[in-house]
Amino acid sequence: MGFEQVSAIRCFGGVQRVVKHDSRETKTPMSVAIFEPPGAGERPLPVVYFLSGLTCTEQNFITKAGAQRVAAELGLYVVAPDTSPRGAGAPGEDDDWDFGTGAGFYVDATTDGFRDHYRMYSYITEELPQLVHAELRTAGPERQSVMGHSMGGHGALVIGLRNPERYRAISAFAPICAPSQCPWGAKAFSGYLGDDREAWKAYDASELVRSTGHPESILIDQGVDDQFLAEQLLPERFAAAAEAAGQAFTLRMQPGYDHSYYFIASFVEDHLRHHAARLAD
Repeated sequence: MGFEQVSAIRCFGGVQRVVKHDSRETKTPMSVAIFEPPGAGERPLPVVYFLSGLTCTEQNFITKAGAQRVAAELGLYVVAPDTSPRGAGAPGEDDDWDFGTGAGFYVDATTDGFRDHYRMYSYITEELPQLVHAELRTAGPERQSVMGHSMGGHGALVIGLRNPERYRAISAFAPICAPSQCPWGAKAFSGYLGDDREAWKAYDASELVRSTGHPESILIDQGVDDQFLAEQLLPERFAAAAEAAGQAFTLRMQPGYDHSYYFIASFVEDHLRHHAARLAD
């Protein structure tokens, strides 16, 4: 089943849409925001996926980041999916803000109660691109890239590193860089993947970058005044692993910035230009 339109709003000469569909991976309805730049439908255009963070929906990025003006100029589709299944009925999925609903962590769960619905890795890498390329006039799966914020920054790093042939560029705002080593990640991975820490490594960018790389430099922006920096985000651990592995990256520590969408809005243009340069023919 294809996309069903929920809303369509004119924006910078393009259209900001929200659509929904029944997902085969999560077995729930899923909502997706899609910005279509001017000229969409008239010529093939590349796609940038934006993955949001904890507690977010498909709405946060499109209402707070201010990305549409730049995406319109650059001729980019920007696709921002929801962050988890909703109403799946998994045990305790609505008990905490950092696990379950709104906190899918972009993994394919293997534990009882979660494995049937919490399949956000396969949803983002397989099902959603298939729908996007079928429903929109894109430049095809060979011209797509991925970016994200916080939990979504973790997702972008992991997805891009595990599939370098399918995502031409990776960038992240304040990503959870070493989830196996921080409270958010340990809680999520225990709940979704069980207690085998070896299995966690497949979804930990600081572990992945040691053995798999990306041909393009990875861009990361991190606010120095981010309240989660020291305990949860750990960019220095990714930087050390990437440097040791020879992975090109740029880590920009931005003085005075926190974890909010004000931070994202301040640098989203840089990120979209980073992607556009690598998505060009």
